Amino acid sequence: MPPPAFVGRLKVMEAKLSQWATLAPSPSARGLTACTVGTHHEPQSQRVDRPAPDPRSPGVPVMASPASGPGAAPQCTVCETPLVAGMPFCPGCGTQVAGETAGKTCARCSTPAAQTAQFCPACGYGLEPGAHRQRSSFQGDKAQQAIRIVVLDETGSTIGEHRLAGRQTTIGRQGADIEFPDDLFLSPRHALLNFVDGRLTVQDLGSRNRTWHFLEAPHRLRDGDLVLIGSQVIRFRRLGYPGPNPPEADQTRRMGSLVPSADIALLTQLRSDGSERDIIHLSPGRNITIGRDEGDWLFGFDPSLSGLHAQIRSEDADFVIVDAGSRNGVAIAVRDDVELGDGSRILVGDRMLRVEI
Repeated sequence: MPPPAFVGRLKVMEAKLSQWATLAPSPSARGLTACTVGTHHEPQSQRVDRPAPDPRSPGVPVMASPASGPGAAPQCTVCETPLVAGMPFCPGCGTQVAGETAGKTCARCSTPAAQTAQFCPACGYGLEPGAHRQRSSFQGDKAQQAIRIVVLDETGSTIGEHRLAGRQTTIGRQGADIEFPDDLFLSPRHALLNFVDGRLTVQDLGSRNRTWHFLEAPHRLRDGDLVLIGSQVIRFRRLGYPGPNPPEADQTRRMGSLVPSADIALLTQLRSDGSERDIIHLSPGRNITIGRDEGDWLFGFDPSLSGLHAQIRSEDADFVIVDAGSRNGVAIAVRDDVELGDGSRILVGDRMLRVEI
């Protein structure tokens, strides 16, 4: 006689084959000609009467059998193991259980869950009625109301405060939600704050003097980036790798400065009219420090710079700018939507704004 464990596995396999045959559409329903490949006769001694699967619960193969006696727990119809109330699977064979024992059903993926479960065990979807609508609406309104746009003076002290006007809040000199009519460096509609899905971002609206976001972490420079260090506006441009110089017709070699490698990028100081002044060449492996009285590139006439203000580090063929612990920080001109968090600072015109959440 086969061992009991082997007989139990046979029962599970036979039950699944029987259920698949019940769930599968008939050949005529599929538009095919019926063809009998083989017939399986289940021994009378091992045959188990099984109810048809509930069509309202697709993918749930087994119904719980009723209790055999008063106070007895329902049993799995496959392996006859007592079922645990609120447990969506049989503890003996692992088959999913339908019926009252399974508790709730996920509205997104139809996975059964315990009656006391608040989230779907498969996809994490909330199971409480109306929880999604109430939670997202409450959190969105609360987060938007909690955001403050604080105006700072030159010492970092608060001199004003504004709230978001809604999902979109404009900043400018006139006709904006947050107005600074006496700031001549500010464009009429200068910047836009967007609050969507719990995220606050800032976008420049094509202003003349740009919107600046102060770095909170090292920033990898992109071609065309504008950097604000103290009162200095510096442009980063890529040059690419130069090709070899062709030899002279008479084979005379040229003299020149001995340099460690090819220059592949430029740092250019810009005047207020956009014209160029000083230029620093960058090459792989070359790091540049910038400050008022310490570093490779000095601006002793700029009191808004710290002694050692910023560093530009070479990382292979890329360059990363890092704030060297300066008093006034390092800012990058906003080119795309930039996400803001608690404590983020932006400069619009001559106004320093800080986000507080």
